[in-house]
This record gives sequence, structure tokens and C-alpha cells, in this order.
Amino acid sequence: MIEEGSKSSKSMVEKRQLFMEMRAQNFDVIRLSTYRTACKLRFVQKRCNLHLVDVWNMIEAFRDNGLSTLDHNAEINVSRLETILSSIFYQLNKRLPTTHQINVEQSIGLLLNFIVATYDSEGHGKLTVFAMKAMLATMCGGKILDKLRYIFSQISDSNGVMVYAKFDQFLREVLKLPTAVFEGPSFGYTEHSVRTCFPQQKKILLNTFLDVLMADPPPQYLVWLPLMHRLANVENVFHPVECSYCRSESMMGFRYRCQQCHGYQLCQSCFWRGHASGPHSNQHQMKEHSSWKSPAKKLSHAISKSLGCMPIGEPPHPVFPEAAERPQDLAHTTTLESPSRLDEEHRLIARYAARLAAEASNSTQRQLIAELENKNREILQEIQRLRLEHEQASQPTPEKAQQNPTLLAELRLLRHRKDELERRMSALQESRRELMVQLEGLMRLLKDEEQKQASQTGSSPHSSPSHSASCTMPMPIRSTSAGSTPTHTPQDCLAGVGDDVLDAFSQGVPRNLRNDLLVAADSITNTMSSLVKELHSVDDGLEDEEENMRNGREKVSSLKHPGKRQSTPSF
Repeated sequence: MIEEGSKSSKSMVEKRQLFMEMRAQNFDVIRLSTYRTACKLRFVQKRCNLHLVDVWNMIEAFRDNGLSTLDHNAEINVSRLETILSSIFYQLNKRLPTTHQINVEQSIGLLLNFIVATYDSEGHGKLTVFAMKAMLATMCGGKILDKLRYIFSQISDSNGVMVYAKFDQFLREVLKLPTAVFEGPSFGYTEHSVRTCFPQQKKILLNTFLDVLMADPPPQYLVWLPLMHRLANVENVFHPVECSYCRSESMMGFRYRCQQCHGYQLCQSCFWRGHASGPHSNQHQMKEHSSWKSPAKKLSHAISKSLGCMPIGEPPHPVFPEAAERPQDLAHTTTLESPSRLDEEHRLIARYAARLAAEASNSTQRQLIAELENKNREILQEIQRLRLEHEQASQPTPEKAQQNPTLLAELRLLRHRKDELERRMSALQESRRELMVQLEGLMRLLKDEEQKQASQTGSSPHSSPSHSASCTMPMPIRSTSAGSTPTHTPQDCLAGVGDDVLDAFSQGVPRNLRNDLLVAADSITNTMSSLVKELHSVDDGLEDEEENMRNGREKVSSLKHPGKRQSTPSF
């Protein structure tokens, strides 16, 4: 007895867990019932992980579990409901990445207890198929347009016209959700709910149905439904604006701007709780903003709107064909082997195959891209390796030279020849320098001789120009010892110069010294010409030696790689 009591109390705690967590969020401080209801249902949706299940995944789960062939009023027990929820959440975990897996058992338990508390408050252990479809299609994730289209397919006939009795049944079931979160006084079901949504008795097609339920504002009994979707869309929206009441420097979610107080803006928390400050009052009209636009964007939007560059009023939804859509519950089919049932199964299989093919194609493309990237890296590494080998092979090294004694001997001979030519060039440069020094002395000698001839026109006939010039001419080559009296002759003064210059000073009768100087200059010019020719011969010798060196390298390469030969590619 004690064990049974503990199990019963544990079951009661699990049933109440979701509602206890919802009360802990303190949603009742929100003064507006519409926002309060939407926030509570959004909390239930996220806590049970229904926001991760798209409406199309929900429809597929209905078909996989055979609910499409059952009548709307057919009843299912709690165990089968648990099986359906298990298939929904296990399929969800297969679609989610491994880092975002959910706790399937916990999600099943929370959602099962919420559905039972909402639709089986008397404890019969059963609920209708239509109630479960309406609840899961309303509370799952996805776009509100897709949800309303699916709901219309469940409440319309084969001609695509809404059946008022089925819409009344839908309102009866869907309005149990606000009642389950303790908002029944504001959004509970009444007999006049249908007439409130569609006041005129007329034929309602899909586009009319969407116009009414997606209008701004929507019908009073369903005003919380589009608000719940707007809450999901603005949960992560950032507004870089300071709240005029709490002075928060940024806002998340909705932003509310007063239409009377200039620049007065409230965050969603302050607006939902009815906070006001200064001249602002809660009776002022507030405009809800779900996004942030900079002043520049607002100006461009206003200019485009005034110039007619954008439509003034856009339709809330796309216009669908007036032809009747096939009801997606397939309630008119009776046997599994019927042609219509087989057609639906074939279309479902084709859609699954297309989705799997798309996923396989994406994975194949990613694998192909990865393989190509790896191949590209290998090719680049191979190119780098071949480039290094080519550079090493093209550069001659001492090791290669030591492998061939003939090439080594040629290199030594070339070095010896080079050193010899450098020494010969140095000797020629020294000879040229000495010739220039002697030429400079001769020029000074001629200049002094001409000056003396001009100043001593009446001197003694025994005096000789050559003797007086010998006393003033510098002696660049020979010198006498200290304390002796030097006795010079023209030959001693001109020691080291050419024969033509000596002949010019060796005669007893003075000659024309200018002509003798020209002769000496010609001698120097000839010497320089021979020097230039010698230099040219040295350059030619160096070029020949370089050519021999290249030929030697080619011989070494041919001896090392006898199989390789250069050939011109043929096209």
C-alpha cells in the first residue's frame, strides 16, 4: 500500500511539473491577457521542444502512424498517443546534430501530461483524433500560413469550401489551450465564437479563411495565435534604444513607441507590466515594433513610399488558386488498398526519396570537395619537391667536381691561368704609370728650355742648352749619394726613357724639341695600344676558358646521367 501511494504521488508530481515551472516564470504580472496567454503557450511549446518540430514533420508523423485514414471523431487511448509522440521526438533527434540532441523521454512525458490535462480532464484515458491533430498542429513550429492551410484542409469539404460545423469543432478544441494555462475567462469557447470570426453566412474558401485569421487585428478569440508566432520571431531581435522607464540601454524582443509622447519608448517588459513615467500614461496609444531601423533607413523607406517605388499595402499572404485543395486527412478513404490511398503513399515515398537524394547529393558534394582539396595539396607539395630537386641539380657543387678528376684538373688550370693574367695586367699598369711620369718630366724640360732661349739670346757660345737643362731637370729614376757633387750628362738625365727621346738630346746641335716630343708621344701611344691589345687577348682567353668550363659541366652531366638527353617535344 505504501509503495502504491508513493507511485501515485510521483505520477501526480510529474503531471504538475510543467505547470509548476510555468508559474515560476511569473507570467501573471503581464497586465494584457493577449500577451499573457501567448507567453504561457510559447513557454509550453519550448519546454516540450515542440518549436523544433515543423508542421510538415507533424503531418508526416500523422500519416506514418495511420491517423490520416481515421475519422476525426475516432478516439485513441493514452498509450497510442504516447507511441505517436515517441515517433515524433525520436525522428526529431535524427534530424538534429549530435551536439543539439534533446531529452526524448522528458519531452514525451511533459507533452503527454499537458495533452491529457488539456483534453482529458475527466480522466477517461481517451481523446479524439481531431483534438490531437488540432493541438499538435497549433503548438508545433513552422509558419502560421502553413499551419492555417493544413487546418483548412481538415475543416473543408471535397469542393474546398469550409464547413462551419468543422470550424466550430476546431475552435472548441483549440480554445482549450488558453483554458489549460488558466486564461479561459478571456479566450474560452462560447457558442458565438464562429459568428465572431465569420459574421456573415457565406461560402468561405481558402483565401477568405486566410484573410480573416491573418488580418490585423485577427478575430478576438484567436488573437493570441499570431502573437505567439511574433514572439518566436523577435526573441533575439536587438534594439539599440534606451527604455524611457527602466533606463536599460538596449532592448530585446518587442519595442513600443508612444504615439503622443515624442521619443518615449518602452521595452516589452515595462510595457507588459504597465509601467509609465513622466507625462506618459498607459492610456496612450503605443505602436509595437518587431525590428530596428536606423534613421537613414527610415528616410529612404519614406522617400520610396512617397515616390511610389514600393506598394502601399502588401497582402498578408500569397493568393492561392480557388480550386479545391485535396483534404490531407484522406478521411473519405476506407481501405488501405484503395487507388487513392496508394497514390498518396506513392507521392509520400517520392517526397521522401527526393529529400534523401538531396541530402545524399549534398553529402556527396561535400565529400568530393574535400577529396579535391586533399588532391590539390598533394599536387602542390609534389611541385615544390620537384622544384627543389631541379634547383639542386642545376647548381654545380664541389662534390660533383671531385667525382670527375678531369674536370678538377681543368678547374685548377683555369685558376692558374687567371692568376697569371692578373699579374701580367698589374705589370702593364705599372709600366704605363712610369711612362706617364717620364712624359710629365719631358714637358717641364721643354718648357724651361724655351724660356731660357728667350731670355739668354746674348749668352756665351760655349754654354749649352742641354747642359743647363740637365741641371734643372728632375731626376725621377737615378739619385746621388749625400756629400758628393753630381755631374750630369743628358744621357744620365734621360735614363729610362725611349730611344727617340734620347736621340733628341744626344746631338751636339740643338734639334726641334717639339717634334722630338711628338715622337716620344707616339712611342707612348704605341705602348698603350699594345697594352689594350693584350687586355683584349686576356678577355678572349677568359671567354674561352668559361666556354671550356661549360663544356666540362655538360660532359660530367652526360657521364652521370647517360640515359637522359634533351629533345625537342613534337606536337
